[in-house]
Amino acid sequence: MIVSLQGPIDIDGFRRAARQLLTRGIAPDQLVWRTESGTQGLWADDAVVIDDAPAKPFSVPAWMAPLCESALLHRDPDRFHLLYRLLWRLVSECDEVLRRDELDPDRRAAAQLAREVGREIHKMRAFVRFFPHGEGEALRHIAWFEPEHHVVEANAPFFVRRFAQMRWAIFTPGCSIEWDGERLHTGPGVDRSGLPPADPGAGLWLTYYENIFNPARLKLAMMTKEMPRRYWKNLPEAALIAPLSAAAQARSEAMVEAQPTPARRIKPMRRP
Repeated sequence: MIVSLQGPIDIDGFRRAARQLLTRGIAPDQLVWRTESGTQGLWADDAVVIDDAPAKPFSVPAWMAPLCESALLHRDPDRFHLLYRLLWRLVSECDEVLRRDELDPDRRAAAQLAREVGREIHKMRAFVRFFPHGEGEALRHIAWFEPEHHVVEANAPFFVRRFAQMRWAIFTPGCSIEWDGERLHTGPGVDRSGLPPADPGAGLWLTYYENIFNPARLKLAMMTKEMPRRYWKNLPEAALIAPLSAAAQARSEAMVEAQPTPARRIKPMRRP
């Protein structure tokens, strides 16, 4: 049986479908989940029709809802099947052991998906680089990002809070989000070649990065762990990493040999 969802992050659609499928007693191994174009398989003979029909109420542990919301943002093609199988075991099989067993293979697999999504959300917040485009009332800040998972729309509230006073847009291959200063808009993905070139003023950021670079604290292994190389092609400062790293030893030695800056004595204030 085919279950068609309205896109790869149709969490509400998955929730409605899961309720009705559980009510009908349809086991996980009878289902094929599809998200391509949202309607693929909809008219197939074995398609499952999901409507607003009342579903049988059921309860799940408190950890299940947030786990679904995070894990379903992963790109793993089996994520819907995995999460529905967890729900089936919790509801239809009344698996009380599963409710307490964090080492259950299905729970561990879903938790791993959720952790990877969480890391990608953090990386997006750290590695999005805005640059100004346009002038006057047409000025807005734009950015390009290539997420590994479907985290762009989930991350939108963070960027709205962080940059509420400016107009900005984040473009990705899968979708785009834009804040006009009052409302958030979502749109389709774009090709990077269609974006305008970075503003010449972006060189100020590179100058700043070069001047705050501390050669004495350079740890390439730790840096690549926290800033994986797959992000480098979209980070303007990445072009400076190699030359700055190559010169780190010489700069560190110069810092050690340099004369210390004389301490300034600050006279205490006199009380009136």
